[in-house]
Amino acid sequence: MPHCSALCVYLLTLLSPVGTLLTEDVEVLVFLPQNNSYPFSHTRVAPAILYAQQRLRAAGGQYAGFRFNLDFQDSGGVNDAVFALVERSCARKPDLILGPVCEYEAAAVVRLASRWDIPVISAGALAAAFGDKQGEYSHLTRIAPSHVKMAETFTAMFEHFKWRSALLVFEDDKRERNCYFTLEGVYHLMADFSIKTYSFQQGGRLDTDELLQEIVDTEVVIMCMGADRIREIMLAAHRRRLTNPNYMFFNVELFNASFYGNGSWKRGDEYDNDARQAYASLNTLTLLRTVKPEFENFSMEMKKSIEKPGYHDCKDCGSVNMFVEGFHDAMLLYAIALHEAMKNGFSKKNGTEIISRMWNRTFEGIAGQVSMDANGDRNGDFSLMAMTNVEAGTYEVVANYFGANGTFQLLPAFNKDHFTLRGRHLPHPELAEKSCGLGVSALTGVIVGAVLGTALLIAFFFFRKNYKITIVRRTHSEECDNGKHRQLREDSIRSNFSAA
Repeated sequence: MPHCSALCVYLLTLLSPVGTLLTEDVEVLVFLPQNNSYPFSHTRVAPAILYAQQRLRAAGGQYAGFRFNLDFQDSGGVNDAVFALVERSCARKPDLILGPVCEYEAAAVVRLASRWDIPVISAGALAAAFGDKQGEYSHLTRIAPSHVKMAETFTAMFEHFKWRSALLVFEDDKRERNCYFTLEGVYHLMADFSIKTYSFQQGGRLDTDELLQEIVDTEVVIMCMGADRIREIMLAAHRRRLTNPNYMFFNVELFNASFYGNGSWKRGDEYDNDARQAYASLNTLTLLRTVKPEFENFSMEMKKSIEKPGYHDCKDCGSVNMFVEGFHDAMLLYAIALHEAMKNGFSKKNGTEIISRMWNRTFEGIAGQVSMDANGDRNGDFSLMAMTNVEAGTYEVVANYFGANGTFQLLPAFNKDHFTLRGRHLPHPELAEKSCGLGVSALTGVIVGAVLGTALLIAFFFFRKNYKITIVRRTHSEECDNGKHRQLREDSIRSNFSAA
């Protein structure tokens, strides 16, 4: 019967007059939290979805025949979204699901939707585990760049600048775990490099002395945390003289939101001057922002959307971030795929077919070109920002990374010396030519003799000991190092999702 139905639709399409508008009612279930502390709250994102709905319905457009019936549901709790999906599906299953964003909420929804052949498009679910589309996440399309896509930028930089080691430092809230999942992408993708991790609890005490000791033994420090914590660490590193060309510091600001660490050094306190100097060593990785006339109009409409009673308590709700852009573009992508599917004789109920037409394609989004890879994940374009005027403490974009082809664009403000590690691997300086009246050769003879004598005594002592002790100690040390290296993997996303 499904094949017969598809054949009927296809024949009707062929027999229809050229240019006939395709029409369809599309039931859309949208999961967004009501809590405005999230950068993807209903107040922020819903206007963008409605804006896209109006654009698609515009007279004369090829998608004007699609009537999107939007049903907004709260996804504030861990199980709220999946319960809402089940209750809604008892009467009638949705044709499309937008969201949820948070990893734990999204996992359950995507699993169920994949079972029911319902396409899911989200500007979230960015964790590495969602990249496995062969099984339970088969129907997920990620319209915002995942954390692994962000990690590709760091991999490219490490290879280009010949960096070899990194310390991943993140603030963990043990609930949404945004920073954990962000740097987990880096950890998994950069397995060929020497990677260590250091985490601390949100709201808890940060032991900067312990952290700085970890930094001493690495080259690159990649941080994900709130702006105040970033400043605290950079000030501590500056006091220990670690903000020098021997170390490279980065903070990740994917969501263009201040509470994820926006690199701001100024607080109007007594430490501002030191912070400004410290931030000269801090670079910021963020999403590439492109501007076109349509985007400017879109931004103005988003600001107008919150100029209503009851929205005065929503800080920055009029700002356009990647979630606002992403959910707008999700509507466009689905409309394109549905239109193609229907033209080829498929119905809206054939979710697998529609999904295949959303993946591995490029289309024009509200802020610029959107490139989807063959796995249904958006290719990420990122910008690298650095302080270019230390006296003024101002930042500029110095390079852009384009994920679709893996290339860097170096901008005029780029300074190669700033990203070149110096002094870490230089040979130790030679001994002085004079040493208390002894010639260099005489001094060398004394030193060599002393070293050899000491080595013989030590060898004699240790070889009389039980050799097993040495083996046990060495094994214990190696296990500790390996345990640190596996820290993120042991707290795997898949096991967390299974418990959600």
